[in-house]
Amino acid sequence: MLNLSVLLEDSARRYPERAAVVLGPQRLTYAQVEAAANQVANMLAARGIQPGDKVALSCPNLPYFPVIYYGILKAGAVVVPLNVLLKGREITYHLKDSEAKAYFCFQGTPELPMGAEGHAGFSGAEDCEHFFLVTADPAAASPIEGAETLGQALAGHGPAFETVLRSETDAAVILYTSGTTGQAKGAELSHSNLVLNALTCNRLFKSEPGTDTHLLVLPLFHSFGSTVNMNAGFAVAATLVLLPRFEAKAAVQLLQSEDVTFFAGVPTMYWGLLNALGDDVDVERIARNMRVAVSGGSSLPVEIIKAVKERFGVSILEGYGLSETSPVATFSDPDSEPRPGSIGIPIWGVEVKLIDAEWNTVTGADEIGEIAVRGHNIMNGYYNRPEATAEVLNNGWFRTGDLARRDKDGFYYIVDRAKDMIIRGGFNVYPREIEEVLITHEAVSLAAVIGVPHASHGEEVKAFVILHPGATVTEEELVAWGREQMASYKYPRIVKIVESLPMTATGKLLKRELS
Repeated sequence: MLNLSVLLEDSARRYPERAAVVLGPQRLTYAQVEAAANQVANMLAARGIQPGDKVALSCPNLPYFPVIYYGILKAGAVVVPLNVLLKGREITYHLKDSEAKAYFCFQGTPELPMGAEGHAGFSGAEDCEHFFLVTADPAAASPIEGAETLGQALAGHGPAFETVLRSETDAAVILYTSGTTGQAKGAELSHSNLVLNALTCNRLFKSEPGTDTHLLVLPLFHSFGSTVNMNAGFAVAATLVLLPRFEAKAAVQLLQSEDVTFFAGVPTMYWGLLNALGDDVDVERIARNMRVAVSGGSSLPVEIIKAVKERFGVSILEGYGLSETSPVATFSDPDSEPRPGSIGIPIWGVEVKLIDAEWNTVTGADEIGEIAVRGHNIMNGYYNRPEATAEVLNNGWFRTGDLARRDKDGFYYIVDRAKDMIIRGGFNVYPREIEEVLITHEAVSLAAVIGVPHASHGEEVKAFVILHPGATVTEEELVAWGREQMASYKYPRIVKIVESLPMTATGKLLKRELS
């Protein structure tokens, strides 16, 4: 029996007075986070939330996130973290698909699910019985008439709770991902998946209890931030300094003022840090404290690796993984010099191989194949999607959709991402999903979406659209419409209206001919 919340509970027992989370002047100790999470668990149990029920959470990097996250787990329920940039109809889809019984939503979330305004049970997700609005001021009245705030819901619930233990293979978290298709699917990760991935991270980072300070700029609703920073950090009583939205200058100031020892980010963040080192920054102080730098999401340019080593005195360790792999699957060997461009070697307890389309193993050095992963980190499957699960799981192996090569020493190098996926600023954007939204516009007949190079985001989303005969809409109007329909990291900033699109004889779009 196991519960992922043990990572918080053990540190709260051993280091109760150590700062767990820091946000500006606010500092919460491990004992305080534990007590608040217990209040959440007590409240959920009192509302009838049962072990195995799904509870959704939309919240930026604020102290509320770990409190609610571990509180849901303590009650034996399953956390469904949602991207805070999702629009109302997207949130409604995730609530319905996950069969969420309750939803915690920070008031700063751009939109609420359809029908949430004014009542707890909302028409867009009939099974979601409880709606809790998380306000910046816990004592504040609800800004939405009829909606219950978290502060109101927790009133009268005590700070002690006996955690509900679950089977090691029971779901702890459902992370939504589109894989290589447009429809979002929930990757069901177990308690053992996430506990072992967090502990393995600390083994890689050589983390000692009660010593590290993380600057947390990765969103906690994403598997990278929640595992590498929060779960792994809480497992060793690290202090998590929160930055709700990455801004390079603010991040550099926190690296300095909080004596940060651990930084994890995507390549564009490292680029931002380097460009924010003004004369007012004590780079020597940052370098003196910085112990670990981790990167993921996409390959780092060699120039950035060299510059970070020169300015901060630390070698960036690169890794690879997906939501379905909890997420870390491979990582730089911490006992040898990093190899620029390599995603490293398999982590402890995990196997990696390259396969062809028929699951046959590709064995030759530098021969290209699709990455397949097997080990303690592989998801149970996609929630309520047995056919989609069967497509990617075979005898314990998970096929990632990403192409790579392996050198003679066993180090892996990504050759290409899953066929059409766009990585914009570290976020995965799936063209099919964008295309399906675009064609709901009354003027659009057909759409094709690709990624084009971008100096700071890595890739930008570009859409080619064919209009219905006689339709009149401008490219600028379609960009503005997309901004209203999709999360900010998804909508196409570039739209080009065309007369035709390149296709194969069978009618499939030839996206490789678009640019």
